[in-house]
This record gives sequence, structure tokens and C-alpha cells, in this order.
Amino acid sequence: MIAPYLAQIQAHADPERARGMAAYHKVDRPYVGVSNPVIDTLTRGWRQTLDVPQRVELADGLWHTNIYEARLAATKLLTQARIRPDDAVWALIQSWVPDFDSWALADHACMAGQKRLLANPARLDDVEPWTRSEHMWSRRAALVITLPWTKQNHPKPEDLARRDRILGWAAGYVPDRDWFIQKAIAWWLRDLSKHDPARVTGFLDAHGADMKPFARKEAGKYLDR
Repeated sequence: MIAPYLAQIQAHADPERARGMAAYHKVDRPYVGVSNPVIDTLTRGWRQTLDVPQRVELADGLWHTNIYEARLAATKLLTQARIRPDDAVWALIQSWVPDFDSWALADHACMAGQKRLLANPARLDDVEPWTRSEHMWSRRAALVITLPWTKQNHPKPEDLARRDRILGWAAGYVPDRDWFIQKAIAWWLRDLSKHDPARVTGFLDAHGADMKPFARKEAGKYLDR
């Protein structure tokens, strides 16, 4: 099934760009040299012609090629607010998490996952085990995929409870010295500070001294401290 779709990606190949992408992402996998906007255009067309089971099948096949642009296309095939039914979509996104090995593909996959979490917040129960994973990218993904709970201007009580739950995960990450984990904590707090500065101030009062200085500074970027 995936061959004609891979051919559409390969039709835009740019070997020089591919070499630059390999150097930039620093992960040993095939690169075709296709820009994000081109992948956006291709996947937008594919979504219009495929039903949900076909999209899931294609996304799974593209991901398993390990080609950067194919994996990127897989995430974009599933990035949509309204997908019904979506249990298979959510299951596929979860299956990708152990494969995360760099921020770019992880973030795009998490963007697809954010839509599925918002559609069914009970799926936070599926995410919580990631916070205890030995795989750093899985731990990081738990914060990236839950970023929508930093952005609500008028959260409902249940959303505030979810916000506090995720802040608890972030607090558990504070002793982790990995740069990407500290960056993820800072990202979550920085975005939340635009909508809920009191919670961020409280977090930093409790945990800021134990964060890496760059992360503490970024987390409080928009606070009047």
C-alpha cells in the first residue's frame, strides 16, 4: 500500500538537502531531503482520499520505513482534531513512542497525540506510565503531548485537576539532569505561565532551586518575579 505514497515523497528528493538534514538531526536514518511544507501538502491530499482505517494502515507502514520524511508524513496523516473512530489512531501513536529518538519526529507525533488526548482526556491514564520509562524520549513525550493543558484560558475544574496531575509529573522530573527533560519542564511551565501564572510561581517556589538554571530561567520567562 505504501509504495505509491513513498514514490510521491521521493519525487521531491533533494540529495543536498538530505545531507543537511542528516547533519542537523544527528540520527542515523534515511533522509530524502523534502521540506515540511511539501509533506504537509501531500498528506493533506491523502487525508481527503483515505478513510480512517486506511490512514492508520498507511501511517503504520510509513513509520516502519524509518525514512525521516515518511515518518513525518505518518504523523501528519493522523494530526486532525476530529477523527472517528479514533481508538486505532491513538493505539498507533502510542506504539510509536518507544521509537522516539529525536525531538523533531517526537514532537510531530505528539502533536497528533494531543488531538486524541483532547478528544478523550481519560487517555492521560495511558500517558502516565511513560513518566516512569527508562527511555528518556518517552518521559519527555509525556510533557509534550499534554501541552494543551497549558493553553486553556477558562479551564473547567476537571481540566485544572489534569493540569495539577501533569505538574506532579513535571515535579517528579526535576531531579533528572538530562537537558531535554529539563527543557521539557521549562516548556510546559513557560506556556502555562501565560494562562495560570500562580501555578507556575508555586511550582518554581517549590522546585525551582533544584532545576537547572537555564530551565528555571525559561520557565519564568513571562512571570513578573
